[in-house]
Amino acid sequence: MDDTDVREVMDLPQKAGPRLRAARETLGLTLEQVAAQTRIPQRHLKTIEAGEYSDLPGRTYAVGFARTYAKTVNLDPEDLVSQVRAELDEQNYDRDFRAPETFEPGDPARVPSRSLGWFAIFALGLLIVGGFFFFRAMFTPAGELPSLVAEKEATPAPQQKAAAKPAAIDPSGAVVFTALEEGIWVKFYDANNRQLMQKQMALGETYTVPQDATGPQVWTGRPDAFGITIGGRAVPKLAEGERVMKDVPVTAEALLARPPAPVQPAGENTAAPAG
Repeated sequence: MDDTDVREVMDLPQKAGPRLRAARETLGLTLEQVAAQTRIPQRHLKTIEAGEYSDLPGRTYAVGFARTYAKTVNLDPEDLVSQVRAELDEQNYDRDFRAPETFEPGDPARVPSRSLGWFAIFALGLLIVGGFFFFRAMFTPAGELPSLVAEKEATPAPQQKAAAKPAAIDPSGAVVFTALEEGIWVKFYDANNRQLMQKQMALGETYTVPQDATGPQVWTGRPDAFGITIGGRAVPKLAEGERVMKDVPVTAEALLARPPAPVQPAGENTAAPAG
């Protein structure tokens, strides 16, 4: 049946609902198919076909749904809408939800898509969150930054690492005496009392104890005036004051085994023997 046949059937005096149902059945459409095309729930389509407009949310919905339904089944939408409005007036159906007259639910061209609706909700949420943090930053007093100097002072200084223990002195190194003053008398000899060296040493003059000497010893009245090294490494002086020291072993082993040099008491001054 073509559109002309549909119009001839619809020319019979009927109410809007039966006209819509007859047009749908003439086209061989089911309510489910019409609902899929119009995106109008099937229950509302049944309500419109039955003319029970009081079951719809409001007058605007009834008009909008009827207009879309009429377009789908090839009826004149303006003619059908006029009939629906007349029937609503007859039923004294004034319930409405103040929807704008320019918006008629059920019209696919005017109903926002679901994705657009979700996007609008998401955008609104972002706007609310952004506004919250903006006003919070505007009206919250700025906190003072902590002082880096104070933090530095509050941080306890790390304990200084213990001074590295010097490497042990090699006892096989050469023993060298260096005069720290001018004209200091000294005598070196071995265990057999054989003289190795005897003189008044000049300032800065050095003497290396022979490593092949047997039990070398020293005799001097100014042990504090000689610096001593073993293998180039300084070791404590024989004494820290003027005093006569005789038969003092000066091998590397003997010097390394000596305790710290005692301090010479004030006023004690023993002259060195004449050379």
